[in-house]
This record gives sequence, structure tokens and C-alpha cells, in this order.
Amino acid sequence: MNVFESARRAAAEVAALGIEQINRVLVHTADNIVAATDTLMAANDRDVAAMSPTNPMVDRLRLTPERIRAIADDMCSVATLPSPVGEVMEQWTRPNGMTITRRRVPLGVVGVIYEARPNVTFDVFALCLKTNNACVLKGGSDAYQTNLAAIEVIRRSLAECGVTVDAATLLGCERSHTEQLLRAVGQVDVVIPRGSASLIRYVRENALVPVIETGAGVVHTYFDSEGDVAVAAAIVNNAKTRRVSVCNALDCLVVHRSRLGDLPEVCARLAESRVVIYADSESYAALAGHYPEELLQVATEDSFGTEFLDYKMSIRTVESTEQALQHIARYSSGHSEAIVTTNSHTAEMFCSRVDAACVYVNVSTAFTDGGQFGFGAEIGISTQKLHARGPMALRELTTYKYIITGNGQTRN
Repeated sequence: MNVFESARRAAAEVAALGIEQINRVLVHTADNIVAATDTLMAANDRDVAAMSPTNPMVDRLRLTPERIRAIADDMCSVATLPSPVGEVMEQWTRPNGMTITRRRVPLGVVGVIYEARPNVTFDVFALCLKTNNACVLKGGSDAYQTNLAAIEVIRRSLAECGVTVDAATLLGCERSHTEQLLRAVGQVDVVIPRGSASLIRYVRENALVPVIETGAGVVHTYFDSEGDVAVAAAIVNNAKTRRVSVCNALDCLVVHRSRLGDLPEVCARLAESRVVIYADSESYAALAGHYPEELLQVATEDSFGTEFLDYKMSIRTVESTEQALQHIARYSSGHSEAIVTTNSHTAEMFCSRVDAACVYVNVSTAFTDGGQFGFGAEIGISTQKLHARGPMALRELTTYKYIITGNGQTRN
């Protein structure tokens, strides 16, 4: 029996688990994660040592005792959440007396392909188990040692709680393992890629099983003519520098021409983090002499529509909100977009017109995260429009079935 057949068999067992047993597994796993901190750190140190220290992905890869504790806390949070499985979404009775019920059910076997994010191993397991799904995980080579240590903790916890260890499976890190997962028709119900645009494109173009895309995050913040300077400065700094390697990080500041005089104040704190700014001609002139010369560069066309995942940001000057919307429509990946304004009409227009999974008004885009939305954790951020959009968590790991009951009805 191959790993996918084992996962399919495990999915049937997991589907029958009660919520109390699932929650016990999650809490027990969280305890084991904390207990295994030294083991997880040692494995992670090996992965980090193999990556170039200048690679911004190191931040995503690195575990600390604090991050491990946060992972365990997130798992406990998932245990406290209500499960959507079994929820009656709709119910109605037809004229012939038969009753139709639409009820949430697990997807079955969920495959997730991801890169240097070892926390994803734990998050996916927690969310899948909570929704009575089995999971097949395919992490990247950069985090393989950490993922091996993580899956050992997970499978040991499952066994100690009397649940099949095949509820969570980690594949090898070779490209061939990705191909096997993408071709596991009839054994894997859905594949969710988390990572770079190239990874997502590869999965989309090669998968034979259904795919839920989590898109790249080309993120904009528009500083409107009626925006508050202090609010803009705080949001831009937070969205850009909090964690540059995540998909909700700011890539392009769009600024109304009337606010160019405020640009030095808005960008001042970025210099503390050594953020390189690629500015168009007008914003370059506004920042020249106010922003470190070695960090200020002239923007090219390639500066826009780029997910930097680094301490880099572009600036585009516009003459109106309409022009800002046009720029965002051209370059957005549909992930997260923000506006800084005190004008409620402008804010409403921005929210209505911007085509993105998450649209913010006077809030940092750093909040595009399942945990921050109150979901406990997340599978990823979907930028597509079918099945799921935005942070995906428990509900997005379910589908539904129709239950039809009656008393002998037949159709003419």
C-alpha cells in the first residue's frame, strides 16, 4: 500500500472521530511540541545553517523557543474552536414532502505543498484534524530536517491518543514527490500550494487533482489626499518591515501627488530597517535629501508588480484615487490592498472597486492571517474566487453534501 492509499484509508477513520477525541489529540500534540523544543531547534539549526544568511527566507525558516511556543498555543486555540463539520448550511422541504439538507462534510485527503515554513506542518495538521481530514504534506528541501522532526512529534502524538498515524503524512522533498502528489487521482481530494509564484504556477499547470491556489502577495497601500500622516507612517512601516518574507508584506506605496511633501515623514522609519526604495521621478524628488542616498533608487517598470519578500519597496505617484485604483488593478495579485484616508466616501469607493481577497482601511496589511482573523491558524491565503478566498481555515477545509429524506416519494 503506497502512502496515498494509506492516507485515503486514514481519512475514513479520521472522518469517524468525535470532536472530544480530536481536541484531546490537538492539546496532547501541543504539549509534545513544547516538550520537543530542543529537538525541533536542533533540526531547525541544521536547516538554517544550510541556507545563506542573506536570504530573506531565513526569517520564515527559523524557529525560536518563542515561535515554538506560539505554534503550540495556536494548536490549542484550534482545539477550542467549534468544528464546522456536520453544520446544517440550509434546509428546506419540497412540495412533495421530501426534506433537503445541505450539510458540511470533510474534504477527505488534503495535500499541501509548501516551502521554508516549518510552522505550516503543524498548522495544516491541526486544521485538517479538526475538520476530520487526513493530510499529506510536501515541504521544501530548505526545511526538511525541521519537518521531519515535526512530523515525528505529530505522529507520536496521534499514536499515543489511539489515532492512526497516517492521519498526517510527510513526503520526501524531491520534485518527484511533488509530481506523485499532483497525480494522486482518486486518493487525494485537493492540493493546496503555499509558496512562491513559480511553485503555485507549477502546481496549477501540472496537477491532475483539484487545486486551491494560494497566490503571491503583491501588496499596495494607497496614501490618499485626505490620509492621516501619522497613520500612514505607522501602517507603511509595519506592513513593510514586520516580516518582509511573508505574503502580506507591503510591496508598493501609492501616494497622492498632493501628499508628496509628507513622504519623508511617512518613510522615515523605513530607513531604520535599511529598506531600499524604488521611487518614481516625483517621489524620488520628494525623498532626495531626506532619505539615505544609498537606499534610494530610481524605479523601473520592473519595480512595480513585484513581490519583493525583502527589505525593498516601490513608490508610485498618482493624481487621483481613480489613478491609484488603475495602478492597483494593473499590478495587484488580488491578495491584500490598503488605503489610508479620513474620507469615508473615498474609503467605500476603494473597498468596492479593489479586486482583492482582503481590503483594508487605515489598517496594516500585516493582519492578513488566519490567526489574526480569529481562525486559530490558516492553511494559506487564497487569491482565487472558487471555493475559498482570503485566509483559509476550518470552513474552507470542508465541502458539503445534500441529505434528502422522505417517506417513499417517487418521481414521475
